[in-house]
Amino acid sequence: MGIVTPLGDPVLHFWLTRSVARSIGLSLTDAMSEGRLTPQEYSEMVTRCRQCPFVSQCEGWLAENGAGAEAIPDRCVNATRLNGLRQQRRGRSADSA
Repeated sequence: MGIVTPLGDPVLHFWLTRSVARSIGLSLTDAMSEGRLTPQEYSEMVTRCRQCPFVSQCEGWLAENGAGAEAIPDRCVNATRLNGLRQQRRGRSADSA
């Protein structure tokens, strides 16, 4: 039998996920309303965050970068998805200009 790691507090990780997204100018609410993110995908990101061992490093990173980061660090379990959503938004902004 494998080792079971308890999940972190859902409220904390909901806000961490939103805050990390916001740090790169990404609104997860807008991404959902635009059809780029489903509620299920959003839920899965929060669950992945709840499993992450780097919570204190994330909080420290947010304290330093929460007001505006170029990209989310690779160690973030949601970095690929969040950075991708940001790129999709930039692509749409360029298309509509």
